[in-house]
Amino acid sequence: MSENTGTGDSDFGRAAVPILAGSWRSCFRRSIRHLHERVKLSMDPSDETTGGEAYRVREQNPATSSSRPPKAATIRQITTTPNLFTGDGRVHRFDAADRERIDQLFRPGDSTSALICGDTDAVLSSLPECSFQSCITSPPYWSLRDYNIPGQIGLESSVSDYIDHLAKVFAQVRRVLKDDGTLWLNIGDSYTSGGRTWRATDKKNPVRAMNLRPPTPDGLKPKDLVGVPWLLAFALQKEGWYLRADIIWNKPNCQPESVKDRPTRSHEYIFLFSKSEHYRYDPAAVRGPNGRNLRTVWDIPTRPYAEAHFATFPSALVEPCMKLASSPHDLILDPFVGAGTTGLVALKLDRRFVGIELNPSYLQIAESRLNGDLIR
Repeated sequence: MSENTGTGDSDFGRAAVPILAGSWRSCFRRSIRHLHERVKLSMDPSDETTGGEAYRVREQNPATSSSRPPKAATIRQITTTPNLFTGDGRVHRFDAADRERIDQLFRPGDSTSALICGDTDAVLSSLPECSFQSCITSPPYWSLRDYNIPGQIGLESSVSDYIDHLAKVFAQVRRVLKDDGTLWLNIGDSYTSGGRTWRATDKKNPVRAMNLRPPTPDGLKPKDLVGVPWLLAFALQKEGWYLRADIIWNKPNCQPESVKDRPTRSHEYIFLFSKSEHYRYDPAAVRGPNGRNLRTVWDIPTRPYAEAHFATFPSALVEPCMKLASSPHDLILDPFVGAGTTGLVALKLDRRFVGIELNPSYLQIAESRLNGDLIR
């Protein structure tokens, strides 16, 4: 029986071998097909090492895999201004002669902001006193630009006339500020002309060229740094302003200068003035590194604005000033509004503002920019 059993086992084994072999081949073929689908075998006719068509395993490229979305195209972002205004929802522009509409800005409960076209001193003298919480501005610098507009500030025949002109303007600013109000004044310096009444173009800074230039001030020599910021600061101090801080705006990406006998200037001043001994200032609104009290050297890169053919100070410079000295819905003043940067920051921080500009073409840039018609 054992032999029969053995014979039976042997017969079963011999009969089973072809079946197992066939099943193994079938499974192998299915596995190969599955492997082809997974790793996408591809024929590479360019491989001539085998004398014919060669197979090469090619992994899926993660960058083109269907499991990952394609990389989004780079697009230029357009910043829009929040709607903070009544009526048509746009920044309102008035002419200095439109007294009735300008007066409406200062009525209780009014929520509008505006740009006013006219001479800064004349417009300010017509505004009601104690109306603004803070003034943040950058007037034209002396002997640096010709803005080609009658009555412009910056091309006075002497630096003392320039200082007197600005002192008169800021006397009006002090009048229209609230008693706890502040003035944040950005001002740059300049060098004497050396007797030249023009300034040649600089290949590294072409816009500095001028056909008209004030003469060297009395008491100064050719190549002297005039010291305009401190002359103005002391003049305003004499007029009754409290000079509270001199802040250094350090520009990491400053304009290059074609000079060989001095360092390239890479900073400007921001002076903090107050109308009274005690004033609005929130030290918690802006903190320095590691939560420390804010220091007096601010590293802020300049930012060009393509639509404006004149200097514009960056929003990052205006924002800390506004946060430190005002609260939402307060009224902010910029008597030299230029391209409207102060207005942009005011809208962002939920403040109202009034900007004044003598040059109608510049005011048009500010109006379009504030209403979202231009890219920021």
